[in-house]
Amino acid sequence: MQYDDDYERRRAYIARRRRQRKRQRTVRILILLLILGLLAAFGIGGWLWTRHKKNKLADPNRPDSQTVSEAPGNSESGPEEEHTGPDGSDPSAEDGETEENSLEALLADAEALALGYDYDGAIALLNSNPEFSSEPQVLEAAASYEEIKGTLVRADITSIPHVFFHSLIMDNAKAFDGDADTDGYNQVMTTKKEFLAILEQMYERGYVLVRLHDLAHIETDENGNETMTAGDILLPLGKKPFVMSQDDVCYYEYMEGDGFASRIVIGEDGKPTCEMVMDDGSVSTGSYDLVPLLEDFIKEHPDFSYKGARAIIAMTGYQGILGYRTDPSYQDNPGYEEEKEAAKKVAQCLRDNGWELASHSWGHINYGSRSVEDVITDARKWEDRVESLIGETDIILYPFGADIGDWHPYSHDNEKYDALYQMGFRYFCNVDSSPSWVQPGPDYLRQGRRNLDGYRMYYDLPETNPSKTHLDDLFDVTTVFDRERPVPVPPM
Repeated sequence: MQYDDDYERRRAYIARRRRQRKRQRTVRILILLLILGLLAAFGIGGWLWTRHKKNKLADPNRPDSQTVSEAPGNSESGPEEEHTGPDGSDPSAEDGETEENSLEALLADAEALALGYDYDGAIALLNSNPEFSSEPQVLEAAASYEEIKGTLVRADITSIPHVFFHSLIMDNAKAFDGDADTDGYNQVMTTKKEFLAILEQMYERGYVLVRLHDLAHIETDENGNETMTAGDILLPLGKKPFVMSQDDVCYYEYMEGDGFASRIVIGEDGKPTCEMVMDDGSVSTGSYDLVPLLEDFIKEHPDFSYKGARAIIAMTGYQGILGYRTDPSYQDNPGYEEEKEAAKKVAQCLRDNGWELASHSWGHINYGSRSVEDVITDARKWEDRVESLIGETDIILYPFGADIGDWHPYSHDNEKYDALYQMGFRYFCNVDSSPSWVQPGPDYLRQGRRNLDGYRMYYDLPETNPSKTHLDDLFDVTTVFDRERPVPVPPM
């Protein structure tokens, strides 16, 4: 993990704080030394005065100056020569400063890991440097992390909620301008204002973002048999893990000019960010969708992310991925190969920064109602045209939330499940309005997702339906709902 990138700003703050504390300790030590020096000076002065008086009594004609020059410890050779470098600097002081900076950097890196709940990683980092492993500050930090570890609570993976969004509306006026797409945006999209309010309130309530793979992982025995094994998500008391995902991260052609980002790109800092086309036709790079907005939030609140976790990004493929027209249907477009290469780099950048990538089918078809043959054909297209660009993934987020089975556990008698399993999928997510729905299978994990969109929020408002409480555990819908939305929100 790129911990330095994720916590660089926090690390700088921690380093400054440690330097402040060190300066304060240094000032206290200097004051103490000054006091001791004054006391010693008074003692020596008293001794010299006593000797002076004795000498005067013994030899009244002896000059007073000789008494001082012959005092013990006085030298005729003058002060000791100072050791300086060619430029007049003190090499030993420079080495000490370098060592101090290295120690502070080590402590800051460890604290950054601990802020993300990776206490084992923080302790291992502190112990990995033999030069500082016995330093009091290092020992104290390691002991504090060990103490915190003893208070952590193991999460019940079957009680972990999963929330999801579509592309975020950046410009309400354009999205809700009354054209043919307005109702659809109003139903299934979330505005930037709502998304940021949701993050803030979930953070205040103790929610911590985890990966889907943190819930459970595949273990393979010596015979090649796979078993889905529950993960150990350990958090302080009061913290609540949750999973997040975003569907249709493709920036479809119909969304152009309607107030959305146009593609994901790699920012100057190496982080994924977005481009958006402005009214004058210029292209601006910035936090114009979920990916960079979530990155911004975690920079400010590193304890919102468990060990560097980010959300799941799910893509179809029929109009390309991530805002790049990569499907073979665009192969006659100028720059088609360059689009594919750019999409590959962005996908790798997302992975490198903790994002998980997933299938949302190739053609956004209903896997629940379509035939086995249709599901296989579509999944093969996704495998050939999308997975070949983004790398292997074992997550599928069903389009329309439509599952391929009922609530009973999957079995390989289910032809759709067996086909998807053979293609490498192990994590299957539908849509469910329950606070949490997780089904760990013997060789798969299934989870329900909760839509946090205009439809769900509007029909949970007290003035719309006082009995609805679908969102109360996550946030206060009355303070999150964007009042710029056209109401009533059309029913689905």
